[in-house]
Formats: sequence, structure tokens, C-alpha cells
Amino acid sequence: MLDASGLELLFTKARTPLRWTTRPVEEALLRQIYDLVRMGPTSGNCCPARIVFITGSSGREKLRPALSAGNVNRVMGAPVIAILAHDPLFFEQLPKLSPGEELRSWFAADVGLSEETAFRNGTLQGGYMIMAARALGLDVLPVSGFDQSVVEDAFLAEWGWRANFLLCLGYGDFAGQPERAPRLEFDQACRIVE
Repeated sequence: MLDASGLELLFTKARTPLRWTTRPVEEALLRQIYDLVRMGPTSGNCCPARIVFITGSSGREKLRPALSAGNVNRVMGAPVIAILAHDPLFFEQLPKLSPGEELRSWFAADVGLSEETAFRNGTLQGGYMIMAARALGLDVLPVSGFDQSVVEDAFLAEWGWRANFLLCLGYGDFAGQPERAPRLEFDQACRIVE
């Protein structure tokens, strides 16, 4: 079990930054994050998430037109912008990822099932990425305010991947940041059914 400091790092003290420092994020750390993400469970070990890391100015400028106006400064200031995507043809990897399970044919025969599975499990892997980045000392900003088709055309079309959300990575500048926004209590958000 994680101790209190580990829980603080991942949840109770972690904050979403509004601004970023200029401290760079090394490629080795991005690889370390992915090595943690890939170990998180997905249904049938389908692992549909695909990630494009934007680290340079040319990639940022390709991304800029896709961003909603309120997200431009926060996103463009991040040292790394990850596009969390999923591969609709993830099932082509299932013979390797789930040998002996014969899962490929289920998904290859049902586009609706494969798209739903790819989106759901790719989103799950995006959550793992948030936790992995925090566990390795980075701050994260998930972003859904962008034009999906622009991102897909600019960054994902070559592989046929579908964009889900953006995840900004770096070291936050928390000076003057307001208090954490409230969260729902257990009884407001949960039910126990016997």
C-alpha cells in the first residue's frame, strides 16, 4: 500500500497547473511514463492507446489551430503536449498481446464493438498516463477543448488513429494559483448495492 506521501503525490496534493515553468522534460522520462502505462490492465489486454508526444515548436504550431481559445496559452506553454489517441485496428495486435485467446476475430467482425472497446480502453490508458506522470514527478493538464478532426488530420492520419484528449506534461508554476476546486462527497457520487 502506498504511504501518505505517495497518495499525496498522485491525488490529494497533486494539482492541475495553469502555468508552466521552462524546465524541460527529457525523452527518457516520456519513455519511462509509457513503460508504466503499458503495464496497466485493459480488457483482453487490448492496449489500444497510441500517443504522439509534441516537443518542438513546429508541432506546436500545427496544433495551435485545433485548440479552443481558452486553452491556447495553457497548452502551448507546456514543455510536452501528448495526444492521447487510440487505434481502431488495435485488434490486429491481439494475437501478440493475448496469444491463444482468439479475440482478434470478435473485433474484426464488429466495427461498433471494436470502436467502443478502443475508445473505452484507450481512455483508461490515458488515466494510467496521468498517474504515471505524477508518480514520476511531473504535473499534468488534461485537455478536451480542441478540434478532433484538425488534430487527426495533422498528426494521426498516417496511422489511422483517433484522437481522444490532450495531456500537457511538465513542471507547473503554481505561484498565485487559486485553491483547489471542490469535489463531490461519497454519498453524492456513489451507491452501494447489495
